[in-house]
Amino acid sequence: MKEKLKKLYSWSLFRFALVGVVNTLVGMGIMFGLYNLAHCSYWLSSAANYVLTSILSFFLNKYFTFKSKEKSPHEVLLFALNIAVCYIAAYGAAKPMMLQLLANASVSLRENVAMLVGMVLFTLLNYLGQRLLVFRKRER
Repeated sequence: MKEKLKKLYSWSLFRFALVGVVNTLVGMGIMFGLYNLAHCSYWLSSAANYVLTSILSFFLNKYFTFKSKEKSPHEVLLFALNIAVCYIAAYGAAKPMMLQLLANASVSLRENVAMLVGMVLFTLLNYLGQRLLVFRKRER
């Protein structure tokens, strides 16, 4: 068990965090800009964030974070599936959770907080998915 945990918390976690900072700053600009300035919906704003930053994330995580040499459409499909599952799980859980916890707050406040909570949940799930499924070392 200790070895499995050690594998998860390697240099890849540090590099993933660096890539995450870049993606987070860009994504927050997109998501909160669309929601608060362009008055787009919760789902459109958060989805636009992940569609646009996922492209950047794929290349940075593939070559910088996990140093994958794999050249296959399978890896791209796994990455896209991982992003989709993590997005639906994180944001699908965050919104109702914040609607309950912040029941007396304005819709705008609840949804802004839900987007922040969704980002945190997404990051945790996404790291695990990329580390354990998408960019895992495969036997040759």
